[in-house]
Amino acid sequence: MTTPAPRPRPYTAVLHLDGVSDKAAFLDRCARDLRLPDWFGRNWDALADCLTDLSWWGEPTGYLLRVQGWAAFRAADPAAAETAAEILTEAADYWTRNGTPFTVVYDTEDGET
Repeated sequence: MTTPAPRPRPYTAVLHLDGVSDKAAFLDRCARDLRLPDWFGRNWDALADCLTDLSWWGEPTGYLLRVQGWAAFRAADPAAAETAAEILTEAADYWTRNGTPFTVVYDTEDGET
């Protein structure tokens, strides 16, 4: 009896926002945790461009982005958090329209999702 091949899974990335309290730190953490390409310009437009490319993440069946420490970041810089959330939502919409699931899960401080 042969073992069935493993089913393809979504690419999963974790964005750790512990200690992140402003736009610059958020973008730096995105560059590090999401392994964004060298051309990432550390601004909102560049983040949006990167999240609608994702070629460096391979060709999975979808994407799952877990955001940890979101509540503290949102409390520290509500305007930056609002913009970041809009960009993540737009990226998810883009991938969904193109037939590839892109899910963002915001973890709360107490570990719930």
